[in-house]
Amino acid sequence: MARYTGPKARINRRLGAQVYENSGAIRAYDRRDAPPGMHPRPRRLSNYGRALTEKQKIKHYYGLGERQLRRFFNLAKAAKGNTAENLLVLCERRLDNVVRRAGFTKTRPQARQGITHGHFRVNGVKVTKPSYLVRPGDVVELRGRENLKNLYRGIIANNDPMTPEWLSFDSEDLKATVLSLPTANDVSFPVDSNVVVEFLSR
Repeated sequence: MARYTGPKARINRRLGAQVYENSGAIRAYDRRDAPPGMHPRPRRLSNYGRALTEKQKIKHYYGLGERQLRRFFNLAKAAKGNTAENLLVLCERRLDNVVRRAGFTKTRPQARQGITHGHFRVNGVKVTKPSYLVRPGDVVELRGRENLKNLYRGIIANNDPMTPEWLSFDSEDLKATVLSLPTANDVSFPVDSNVVVEFLSR
């Protein structure tokens, strides 16, 4: 599931939220937000079904596979504090999410593609793993190739990013700085992480 290539509008409709942010999926969801199928009917989910839906939201939104989500859950459980909040903070710290939230790209799949192709550096070192976890003080910047700068300047010009307070973004130098660790309040997507933690704790 780490690289979902199917119809994104269908996932948005099934989960009842704009998990995928590309324009086509958003238009399709706005036009018809009912669950997919010939004769969709509203269903009353059980506690298990609700927890599974919330887990799928996190996996699709952040582009996580089951093993990656389990790894983040184990890290969140071992850290101090609320496990549900720790899980979301770890997801927010992923490099692909930072690239998206800073404003380099419009969607997380677009950010993942750019990272795996080696378009970005962290503290001057090329990083090709979208799951790389950033830390306060890290500087994420575009490589110095002119064709890449022109490409991303075009994306940024057509983008209207809402850079969170824990990041700063310099659109002239194409550079983002991690000012602090994100908190659970900085998560841009509404999801009930508590039921996800209960689900993963079984």
